[in-house]
Amino acid sequence: MTAHPSRTHDDKPRDDKTRDNLTPRSERSTTMQMDAPTTAVDDRADPDGVASDAAGGGRAASLTLEGLTKRFGGAAAVDGISLHVPAGSFLVLLGPSGCGKSTTLRMLAGLEDPSAGEIMFGERLIARGSGASVPASKRNAGLVFQSYALWPHKTVAQNVEWPLTVAKVPRTRRDERVAQVLELLGIEALASRYPGEISGGQQQRTAIARMIAPEPEMLLFDEPLSNLDAKLRVETRSELMRIHRATGATSVYVTHDQVEAMTMATHIALMRDGRIEQFGTPRELIEEPATAFAATFMGTPPANVIDGVVRDGRLLLAGVDVGQAPEGVSGTVRALYRSGSLTLAEPGEAGAVLEGTLVDQVPMAERWVVGIDVAEGTRVHVTADAPSGAVTGGPVGVRLPAAPEACFDEHGERFPNRHRDPSDVESGR
Repeated sequence: MTAHPSRTHDDKPRDDKTRDNLTPRSERSTTMQMDAPTTAVDDRADPDGVASDAAGGGRAASLTLEGLTKRFGGAAAVDGISLHVPAGSFLVLLGPSGCGKSTTLRMLAGLEDPSAGEIMFGERLIARGSGASVPASKRNAGLVFQSYALWPHKTVAQNVEWPLTVAKVPRTRRDERVAQVLELLGIEALASRYPGEISGGQQQRTAIARMIAPEPEMLLFDEPLSNLDAKLRVETRSELMRIHRATGATSVYVTHDQVEAMTMATHIALMRDGRIEQFGTPRELIEEPATAFAATFMGTPPANVIDGVVRDGRLLLAGVDVGQAPEGVSGTVRALYRSGSLTLAEPGEAGAVLEGTLVDQVPMAERWVVGIDVAEGTRVHVTADAPSGAVTGGPVGVRLPAAPEACFDEHGERFPNRHRDPSDVESGR
């Protein structure tokens, strides 16, 4: 359920040139300034042939993390995560606040040193443990912060030009490249304005233009849409996908918003408490959640997980016998039901009906999402064509289908049960 694509580099020795990329920590600069632009295009980064001349065609690289760990004092903010995505992928690091996703991104960017583990961009070893790593300025990775971090005393064009100036790109090429990326982002008319004279959305486009100007092989986004209003977030999601396709670069995007993850990602690493809870495609995370946490984190509204127990082969949820237990399921159980598989019922109706208390009813598109408390600490959501006739705080029933979509044990692991080591989630074992 948690696929881990094969790593093409595993059987290849790392030569001295690769190892020489590493620089002792004492000699490094943490300035996020990129190398001079490259012009080669990696065919894997642009499978649909959509890279444009305006994008510059930067070289893409696969991304591999092996046992990546970051400790602050005695606490592990990132705890031994491993994954691999091919060149040109759009990887989303998804999870709640404090799960380690931004710390992971900062290690990719070179702003934090790993405590242990390895980072590889393609065949290039970027960091190994805390002793040495490629300086941030030599990683050929672009980074956009949530705050955009534009120079207030420089115009839009000067902000975009800055990484090319530092990389000593010739003036003619700088002018050409700035014009290309301003056109790509649709902000050429703003070239002479200052950040304080443009909107938040235009500031973000400027920050993205500055990031892609040196044609990095890796694009890193740290919650870039958080400061935008809802309408602009939707528009900008589409814009970021267009830029990703046009540049052909590998993108790594941090967010707590599962809608952003589902609409943008080729791969999602769902993180929790510094570890990867599940890694896979958006479809895999929705259709085959590996844990109860993954099931309830994904989806709008999220899936329902109802606690129960199996006795004499029967599944009891909230004290109600709801039918034969699925094969291989025993003991304490957490049963998964999508909101669309549940229906409203009258309290006391025969069959697999849980009795509860109406909490709220919220319109969503042309349907209603009805919240019902069916047991202490257990709230379910039912997607219905019409609202319940019950009053808020009044009794209402929830009819369950013949069988749950999945069952999890008391640890939140999906049946058929096999207690896994933490590394199993990342490795796909």
